[in-house]
Amino acid sequence: MNLRHLILLLMLSVAVAARAQATLECWDRFEVSFTHAAKGNPFDVELSATFTNGAQQITVRGFYDGDDTYRIRFMPTAEGEWRYTTRSSVRALNRQQGSLVATAPTGDNHGMVQTKGLGFAYADGTRYMPFGTTNYALAQFRPKTQEKTIETLSKSGFNKTRFCILPKDFPCPEEEPMSYPFLLKSRTKDADGKDCFEWDTERFDPVYFQNLDHRIEQLLALGIEADLILFHPYDRGMWGIDAFSNEVHIRYLEYLIARVGAYRNVWWSLANEWDLVKTKTKEDWKILTRAVVAADPYRHLCSIHGGTAVYFDYWMPEYTHVSIQDEGPVFTSTASATLRQIYHKPIICDEIGYEGNIKERWARLSGQQMTYFVTNGVLGGIYVTHGECYRDPVEQEFIYWSDGGELKGESWKRIAFLRSIMEEAPNAPMMADISRDEVTTTCGDGYYFVNLGKNIQSAWRFNLPRSNGYYPRPKAGTKYKVDIINLWEMTIQEYPHLFEATEVIDYRVYDKHHRDVRLPDAPYLLLRIRKVE
Repeated sequence: MNLRHLILLLMLSVAVAARAQATLECWDRFEVSFTHAAKGNPFDVELSATFTNGAQQITVRGFYDGDDTYRIRFMPTAEGEWRYTTRSSVRALNRQQGSLVATAPTGDNHGMVQTKGLGFAYADGTRYMPFGTTNYALAQFRPKTQEKTIETLSKSGFNKTRFCILPKDFPCPEEEPMSYPFLLKSRTKDADGKDCFEWDTERFDPVYFQNLDHRIEQLLALGIEADLILFHPYDRGMWGIDAFSNEVHIRYLEYLIARVGAYRNVWWSLANEWDLVKTKTKEDWKILTRAVVAADPYRHLCSIHGGTAVYFDYWMPEYTHVSIQDEGPVFTSTASATLRQIYHKPIICDEIGYEGNIKERWARLSGQQMTYFVTNGVLGGIYVTHGECYRDPVEQEFIYWSDGGELKGESWKRIAFLRSIMEEAPNAPMMADISRDEVTTTCGDGYYFVNLGKNIQSAWRFNLPRSNGYYPRPKAGTKYKVDIINLWEMTIQEYPHLFEATEVIDYRVYDKHHRDVRLPDAPYLLLRIRKVE
C-alpha cells in the first residue's frame, strides 16, 4: 500500500457528522463528531479546534463520548462564516477542517446571560432577572422523576434552576444514582456491610454526562438557565468523589466544560457550601475557580456558594456575581441594597431557607415567609432563589428541593406573579433612597414600588422620597396613578384617583390634596406608582 492509499484510508476512518456546511443561529450549539479507535485510554487523546470568523478566534476542547466517538462542540458568538481546524495528538483527528454559517438569533434566543452593572442581561442587551429555584438531583435519579421535574419547571415561571453535577447523598434521596461520573473499577463491602467504591479517576462514564446534556437541552428549550453546581459536601464518604485531588478535579472540570460549555444557558457554581467540603482549602477553591475560567472560552457566569452567612472573596475577577446562603439580606429591602453597595456586583441569595415542613429550621418557611423574603430581596435590587422541602410523614415521597418531581407549596405561584410584575417595569429595581427609606423602590423616572410587607393598615398617605436612585427626582405637579398589588392573592387593583406631587417638603413629596390610598385589610401589599404622561 503506497502512502497516498494509506492517507485515504486514514481519512475514511474519520466519520464527520457535519461534512456539509451547517447553518445555525448565533449562540446555538454546533457539533462535529469523529470516529477513532484509540490505543490506550481514549480520554487521554488531545483534541481541540480553533474557530475563526474574521478577527475573532475561539479555541475549544474536544471530548471522548464513548463508542470510539469524539466530539467538538462550539457556540458561535457572532454572525458570519466560521471556519475551523482541529488539532490532535492523533494523526487521524488532526487538521480536520470545516465551516459553519451563523445567522442572526431569532425568537427567544437572546444569547448568553451576562452581568450588566449590578444586574444581568442577555448578550443582545435584553434585561434578565433571575427568578430561580433549586433541584439538586435533577439529573441523577430515576428518568421518570427527572422528566416530572422538567415538566414541573415548564409550568412554574422559574427562569433558572440550580442543580448538582456530582451525586448527592444528603439527606435524601435514599436511592442510588443511575450511573456515576467516573468509571467504576470495583465495588466491595467492608466488614460493616458498607459499600466501598474504587474509581478509575482517569476515565469518565459518557452515559452519565449524556443524560446531563439532555437535561440542559430541555432547560434551554424552556428558556431556563442551568446553574451547575460543580462540587458539594453531600458525598459524606459514600463515594469519596469529593476527596479526589485537585489534579483529578481539574481533569473533571475540563471534560465537563468541553461537553456543556457550548450551551448558552449554562452557569458555573464552583460549589454549594464550599466551606463544608473538608478536603478543600480556600486556596484550593481559588485554584479550581481559575481552572474553570481558563477552560471556558465563552466566559459563562461564575460564582461560588458558602454555608450560612459564609462569604468568599467575591471581589476576585473570576467571579461574575455573588452567590450566598443568608437570610439576613432579605429581612428588609435596605439590607439587600446595602450588600450591593459592598460588592458592586450582582447579588443572588441562592439560599434563604426553603418553604416546607422539615424539622430543620432552614426547611420550614411558610409560603408567605418565602414570598416575603423574595419580595424584599428583589425590591432591594438583588435576586433570591426559591426552594421547597415538603415531605409526607407517611409516604416519605420525593422532596422537590433535592429530588425534584412536583411542587406542593404555594410560594412558587406568587414568585411567578412577582416576576411578571417586575418584568413589566422599565428598569431593574433599586432602593430610591437607600439609607433613609426602607419601603420605596424605584425602577426609573416616575416608576416606583412601595412595599407594605406584613403590615396591615387601613390607608397609606401618598408620599415619595426626593431621592430616586440613579433617576430623575419627582417634580411638583407630576400626576401619578397607583395600583394596589396583593402578592398573596395575586391580584392587581387600579386605585380610582390620581395624585399630584407637591414641592419637596423635608426631602419628600406628597399629594397636594393630602389624600390617602385606602387599603384592603390584608398583608403583603405592594403599591405600584407610575407617573401619568
